[in-house]
Amino acid sequence: MNGIVFEIRQGYKSKDSKRQNADLEHAIRAYSEGYLPVIMLFSQQIDRDVARRYQENFWLLLQGELEGEDTKSTYVFCRDIIGYDVAAFFQRNAESIRKEVENVLNQLLS
Repeated sequence: MNGIVFEIRQGYKSKDSKRQNADLEHAIRAYSEGYLPVIMLFSQQIDRDVARRYQENFWLLLQGELEGEDTKSTYVFCRDIIGYDVAAFFQRNAESIRKEVENVLNQLLS
C-alpha cells in the first residue's frame, strides 16, 4: 500500500445510489493506485445497509464512536494512529464552535 485515501463526512444519512456508486468507483481507483480507501464519519449516522455495502466493497469504515478499536472508531484512530485527540479538541472548543454555528445560522435565516 502507498497510503490511505480518506472520505471524511459528518455522517451519512442518504441512501442515494448515485452517491454510493461514485464512492465505490473511487474505492476501485484508490485500490488500483495502491491506496486504502477509508470513510471517516464523525458521527454514527449511517444506514446499516449502506455501511454493509461499503464494507463489502473494501472500504474501511470508521464511525464516530469515542471508544473501541482503531479500525472502527474515528476518534480512536485519530488519537492512537494519527496522534491527535479530535474528541478532546471538540470538547475544549465546544462553546466556540456552538457560537460560530449559531452566528452562521442566524445570518442565513435572517
